[in-house]
Amino acid sequence: MSMPDPKIEAIRRFFTAYAAHDLDGMRAVLADDVAWTIPGHHPLSGVKHGVEEVAAFLAELGKAGFQAEPVFLEADHEYVVDIHRGWTTQGVGRVDTLWALVWHFDADGKVDRVVNLSGDQHQMDAFVWANYRLAPVPERLA
Repeated sequence: MSMPDPKIEAIRRFFTAYAAHDLDGMRAVLADDVAWTIPGHHPLSGVKHGVEEVAAFLAELGKAGFQAEPVFLEADHEYVVDIHRGWTTQGVGRVDTLWALVWHFDADGKVDRVVNLSGDQHQMDAFVWANYRLAPVPERLA
């Protein structure tokens, strides 16, 4: 019987922490200098730099009741690819689509890069614009 891949186990721990809204559990999987790319044309899109910025982003998703159910996990020596169903439970409109995430692991076994790919980017863009407001100018430009 083969040993489970530690990278896949790390992603499973991340999803368990995500389901419990356990930001510290999610932080435990991420490198301090993680770069997390969120696709789209909405206020939450773009690259999040560092574990605290990623945690703040994930906390915002938590306000909309985002849930994730892993469907597929596969690893090689450096990456994990996960496909999961992601959906919202609160807010105006809804998101319910498949997501593919490409997780890269550094030499210390921590996630240092994540790239999100949405199965329905238009749905996500519309949901975020309906439920998240930009800060007023000049705070938004600071």
